[in-house]
Amino acid sequence: MATGAMAKNIKEFVFEWEGKDRNGKIVKGELRAGGEAVVGAALRRQGILVNKIKKRRTAGGRSIKPRDLAVFTRQLATMMRAGVPLLQSFDIVARGSTNPKLTRLLTEIRSDVETGTNLSTAFRKHPMYFDALYCNLVEAGESGGILEALLDRLAIYQEKTVALKGKIKSALTYPIAVAVVAFIVVTVIMIFVVPAFKDVFSSFGAELPAPTLIVIAMSEFFVKWWWLIFSALGGGLYFFFQSWKRSEKMQKFMDRLLLKIPVFGDLIYKSTVARWTRTLSTMFAAGVPLVEALDSVGGASGNAVFVEATEKIQRDVSTGAALTTSMQQTGVFPVMVLQMASIGEESGSLDHMLGKAADFFEEEVDEAVKALSSLMEPFIIVFLGTIIGGIVVAMYLPIFKLGQVV
Repeated sequence: MATGAMAKNIKEFVFEWEGKDRNGKIVKGELRAGGEAVVGAALRRQGILVNKIKKRRTAGGRSIKPRDLAVFTRQLATMMRAGVPLLQSFDIVARGSTNPKLTRLLTEIRSDVETGTNLSTAFRKHPMYFDALYCNLVEAGESGGILEALLDRLAIYQEKTVALKGKIKSALTYPIAVAVVAFIVVTVIMIFVVPAFKDVFSSFGAELPAPTLIVIAMSEFFVKWWWLIFSALGGGLYFFFQSWKRSEKMQKFMDRLLLKIPVFGDLIYKSTVARWTRTLSTMFAAGVPLVEALDSVGGASGNAVFVEATEKIQRDVSTGAALTTSMQQTGVFPVMVLQMASIGEESGSLDHMLGKAADFFEEEVDEAVKALSSLMEPFIIVFLGTIIGGIVVAMYLPIFKLGQVV
């Protein structure tokens, strides 16, 4: 018994080997084992004369992104539908991955499954990559004997979620990037360009216009305190994001604020509703009981307002209240979602109706992103023109008085 337990605790690695078979033909391959000696012994039993054994490097590489996990889930679902055994499917996906960290992760999961661990339990050992929703769906698939179907549904859910987040990021990245570039340009002008104009203006002997004096005063402040400005800005942003990440009160405050921001708030609200309905639809269709499904739905929405609303809905539903009634009492869901949920409850097709609602709001996000992109371009042009143009005009005003001085 002790020997068996010790064998299970041995960490395995992937080794690449090269050698010659009984016919003298050069052969190559990969083998998972606890060390080079084990690989050599296994190959010799197969009649292979080993020339080289090398452990595959799995350290380093880029971090594992949600898109990587979505691709993995899709590949795993496809191969299992094709009848490929689970362990072999993991081998194929791990071997085809270009990310060493993902390869190492899949290798560890495969090793656990190979020793008799359930797939859902193996996933739960890596909560950083596989959340409760993912593990619950896999567990439901294993217990119901429909793992292939649920993996396919899970892949669709992940693909839609990744696409939705990508659209939101693309809509927010453009104005943020422009604001950063504008700040850098203004800083360069204030520190290097304006002081040169100031030296020229000092020889004019005339009183400078008010806009020019304001710009020069700002430039002098930048030149004198640039280190304090950058330190305060960098430190402020760092502590702001750290408190946002770690403080629950700050998260709730910012999530409420984001939903109220003009233009962007509506976009964030629609994307949150789309994620909430998509998640609940996926969980309910997988056969997960409604009360248990709501455990994962709030967190998947990505907004503290909806997390609180989901917790209230879960308490109400657990005491026998209707889902639609509980959703309506929270006051955070649009009328369209409430109507779709009501129809779904009455007809027994709640997952289908919530899926339709998710499709609708995902399309709304698409349209909102397109409209926002076209709206932001003229707004940003006016924004940059006002700031940069205002500084330029202020610095050229004294030149117009040069004729009076002469």
